[in-house]
Amino acid sequence: MPSAAAPAPFWRAKTLEAMTRAEWESLCDGCGRCCLHKLRDDETDALAFTAVACRLLNLATCRCADYENRRKWVPDCVKLTPRRVAAADWLPPTCAYRLLAEGKDLPWWHPLVSGDPETVHRAGVSARGRAVRERDAGAFEDHLVAWPKRWPTRTAGPPPGPLRRPGSPAGARTPGAGPRTVVRRVPATAAAAARGRPTDRNGRR
Repeated sequence: MPSAAAPAPFWRAKTLEAMTRAEWESLCDGCGRCCLHKLRDDETDALAFTAVACRLLNLATCRCADYENRRKWVPDCVKLTPRRVAAADWLPPTCAYRLLAEGKDLPWWHPLVSGDPETVHRAGVSARGRAVRERDAGAFEDHLVAWPKRWPTRTAGPPPGPLRRPGSPAGARTPGAGPRTVVRRVPATAAAAARGRPTDRNGRR
């Protein structure tokens, strides 16, 4: 008798809402991009990304140093909910929550696919080696960067294709929750002045 086909991994079989907490948490690839501070222009609502890491981000592992108690140390840490996912313009294009919500599969370097938590770093996706400690940053406007909102195609390969779930058409958008972040509002004059400054202490964008 032919052997039964292996069951599909949970992220291909379940919607984000149907996942257990353990499954949900495992979707985080540990890139640390969400834990970089963002600036929101008070007048235009434009979003700018910085290389300044949240005070709780471990720059070596790109993981939160006190995840369970993070709200105690960072009260304005935002948790994305299913109702907010569509408006979460701060989610990086590499984020597993965003990819699944957009009906796409997980990429090869995601730890759930590769089985290795280091592939997210080797693929050039994470903030390792590119983030600035909050206490060392000074003015956040001096550390504006563009890479958190880009897909690093040269190192990570192209974005994954459509995800096919049982009973769901390819590419269907699935609402879901997501990781946490901090977005600070800044005066329009400060944001405008920052556009001509170096992007980070290494001059990278």
